[in-house]
Amino acid sequence: MKILVVDDDPDLRSVTAFALQQAGMLVVQADAPASGLAAFRRERPDLAVLDINLPGGSGFDLCQQMRRESALPILMLTVRNEEADLVRALELGADDYLTKPYSPRTLVARIKALLRRAGSAATQPHAAGAIRLDPASLELHVGADTHRVTPLESRLLQLLIANAGQPVSADRLLSHVWGQRGEGDRQLLKQLVHRLRLKLGGAAGAAPWLETVTHVGYRIRVAD
Repeated sequence: MKILVVDDDPDLRSVTAFALQQAGMLVVQADAPASGLAAFRRERPDLAVLDINLPGGSGFDLCQQMRRESALPILMLTVRNEEADLVRALELGADDYLTKPYSPRTLVARIKALLRRAGSAATQPHAAGAIRLDPASLELHVGADTHRVTPLESRLLQLLIANAGQPVSADRLLSHVWGQRGEGDRQLLKQLVHRLRLKLGGAAGAAPWLETVTHVGYRIRVAD
């Protein structure tokens, strides 16, 4: 597996690269958005690790450009555990995040989990009523309308569509989308659901496709 690490801190980048190499991964390094994008296009990595704060731009910009060109897993690094940063990263298509300082073992574990989920992601379309999700193209079809979705949104929808009409617990959704994580990610799950509701849309006054089930989780509504 080839991992692209973009971080302007040479010491941290070196430690990160060493940990990934010890785990049997090939590492490509860059220290700025421009060099990171060039390495991404040249090397075609299996996963990218992007620091948010970079000289001459930001990890957000780099994430957005990569997501336009590829569905590869993206993990964002931030020195602040601020919800605004995390939400923006998810909106731009990032798959996961890690707050500095972090242990190399934790980073390796997160990367392995992302690669497993990416490798096991279904490529066949999933459908429930007028909703059809194509994970391969990251397209969501709602009737005659088509919307692009992020890999995170796709994974969330796959589980909900597979259980259409039945509630899926928040814990199960969190585990499926991000792996077993802490309570803090429940707010990120809410943000993900909110964005999906906007894409699922529906006629004014119509019942929502994606419903909240109080004290349980969420479910995709199917026609009676």
